[in-house]
Amino acid sequence: MDSDLSLEFLRVVEQAAIACAHTMGQGDRHKSDQVAVEAMRKVMDSVPIHGTIVIGEGERDEAPMLYIGEKVGMGVRFTEVDIAVDPLEGTNLCATGAPNAIAVLAASNRGGLLHAPDLYMEKLVVGPSSKESVSLDAPVHENLRAIARCLERSVEDLVVIVLDRPRHEKLIEDIRATGARIRLIGDGDLSAGIAAAVVGSGVHAVMGTGGAPEGVLTAAAMRCLNGEIFARLVVSKPEHEERCRAMGITDFKKVYRAKDLAPGKNIIFAATGVTEGTLMKGVRFFGDGIRTSSVIMQNDPHRIRFIDSIHVAPATDVKIHF
Repeated sequence: MDSDLSLEFLRVVEQAAIACAHTMGQGDRHKSDQVAVEAMRKVMDSVPIHGTIVIGEGERDEAPMLYIGEKVGMGVRFTEVDIAVDPLEGTNLCATGAPNAIAVLAASNRGGLLHAPDLYMEKLVVGPSSKESVSLDAPVHENLRAIARCLERSVEDLVVIVLDRPRHEKLIEDIRATGARIRLIGDGDLSAGIAAAVVGSGVHAVMGTGGAPEGVLTAAAMRCLNGEIFARLVVSKPEHEERCRAMGITDFKKVYRAKDLAPGKNIIFAATGVTEGTLMKGVRFFGDGIRTSSVIMQNDPHRIRFIDSIHVAPATDVKIHF
C-alpha cells in the first residue's frame, strides 16, 4: 500500500470531522453521525484505491452507506485496501459538546484488519513501557503494580480510563482499591486508547469492556505507536457464536493482541478531532475558513504526524489566524 495514501486519508477524516462539527451541541446524535458518514463516503470515493469496508456502520441491510463489504475509492485499477471506519467516534460527545469526539479510519493491505463482529470485547490498553508486563487475565491490582513499576512511579500516580457503565462497577471498585485514579468517560474508548500509548498524555491504561470494532481501530493505532491492546470477544449467546463464525472466528476464548487484530504489513491510521480532546483540538470555525487538528500514523514507514490544517475560504483577502 502506497504510503502517500496517508494524506488522502487525512482528507477523508478532516471532511467528516468538519461536517459533524457543524452539528456539535445540537443534541441530535443521529444527525451528527449521518452527516459524518455522508461526508466520509463522498471524499473516500475520490481516493485512488480499490477499497473494501471491513468495519463500518453496520451490515448492508441496516446501513445506507459505509456498510461492511461496501466498495469505496476510485476503482479496481488501483491498490486493494481494507478499511475500518468510525465516521464519528463519540456521537453523544458531539451531540452534547463533550470532549474527545473524533472522526477516524484505519487502512491496510488486503486482509490486514480483522473482520470483527459487532460485539463487546474485554480490553486492556497500555503504552510501550508496560506492554510485556500485563495480562488480560491478571487481577487488576497486579496489572496496575506492573504498569507503575515499568513507569517508575507509584500506583497512586496512575490514571486509568474506564467507560462509565453499570457493567464496570466491580472493575471501578478494584481500581480504586489500589489507590490509582480513574477518569470515567461516557463514550470514546478509542481516543482514550490512543492517549494511553502516548507519553505525556496523562493516561496510563484503559480497562473495561467496549465495542469490538473500536478494538480493531485501537489495534491499528497501537501498531503505529508501539503500544498494546489485549482483547477478548464477549461471546455469551448462541447468536454471538453464529456471528463470529460468519466472520471466520471459531476460538471464542482467544486473547487478541494488536498484531492479531491488525496484522497488516502496511497500516495507516488517521483521525481528526471533532471536539476538544487530549491529543487533538476540535474543529474551529472562523470567518475566513476552518481549522482542524489531526494525527496520521503509519507503521511502514514508521512515523506519526500531528497535523494542524487551515482550510481557507475561496477569497482574495483571507486572514490566516494563528
